[in-house]
Amino acid sequence: MRWIREYKPQPEQQRLYRQALAITLAGNILLASTKALVAYLTGSVAIYSDAANSISDVVYSLMMVFGLWFAQRPPDLSHPQGHSRFEPLVGLFVTASMAFAGFEAARASIERFIAGGLAVRADLPTFVLLFSAAVKVWMFFMIRNLAKRLASPTLATTAVDHLSDVLTSVAAFVGVLLSSLHPLADPIAGMAVALWIFRAVVRAARENLGFLTGAGADEELRHKLVEVAESVPGVLRVHHLMSEYTGPQLVVDLHVNVNGQMTLNEAHQIADEVIERLEALPEVDRAYVHVEPEDHD
Repeated sequence: MRWIREYKPQPEQQRLYRQALAITLAGNILLASTKALVAYLTGSVAIYSDAANSISDVVYSLMMVFGLWFAQRPPDLSHPQGHSRFEPLVGLFVTASMAFAGFEAARASIERFIAGGLAVRADLPTFVLLFSAAVKVWMFFMIRNLAKRLASPTLATTAVDHLSDVLTSVAAFVGVLLSSLHPLADPIAGMAVALWIFRAVVRAARENLGFLTGAGADEELRHKLVEVAESVPGVLRVHHLMSEYTGPQLVVDLHVNVNGQMTLNEAHQIADEVIERLEALPEVDRAYVHVEPEDHD
């Protein structure tokens, strides 16, 4: 009697995940500490807002290390289908840390705006923001490449977050430059940074809640699943398909019609082939196939 699903270790996949986590964690720690120091020395609220964003990035990086490590643990009797749902669960904690960073950035910007703003020297802040943007561009391309290789929605979201950070650094950069012309430019740029953070929070929350609450595949992916199943010799058509996310990948349940006169062994072989092709897709974690005679709906 088998009590847990079959599991095959994937050392190359684990190596790539470790590489992605190391890049994200090291890069975010470097930028958070640098921005926090410069914000303290210069008094720039735009830099402060960007530093708050980077500190939240460090928090989510640490949580990603734990979440992805736990999500990749092999199935056991407590979780016979595996631990993949822990990944989007940690993603919600990450989203909460991002929301706190957005709140802190908005609070500081509003207080500075009410106080009338402050002109900020554009020497050190300018250098830090340009350095931050350059580092984040590099991180974006590195993590996006790893996300594609691993078909990881979590890493894909992280790559998008890195790209958003580039834009927030640019907004802060503009605020610092313009603060010499008008002191309110700095807090206005800080508010722009806060808005970018809140935008990322909404997107991350929507995605991770979908993974946790059983959201289904989109229309394009549903058609792709049907095409893959119907490409198997012996499958006449797919007449029933349901999918849901259990973690960052899909569970697919479908019914296929075959010639009702074939033997049970032949029908079983067709079902196994459909399962193998579906589970070869990066979006699919596991597939269940029911074989029925051709006139059954």
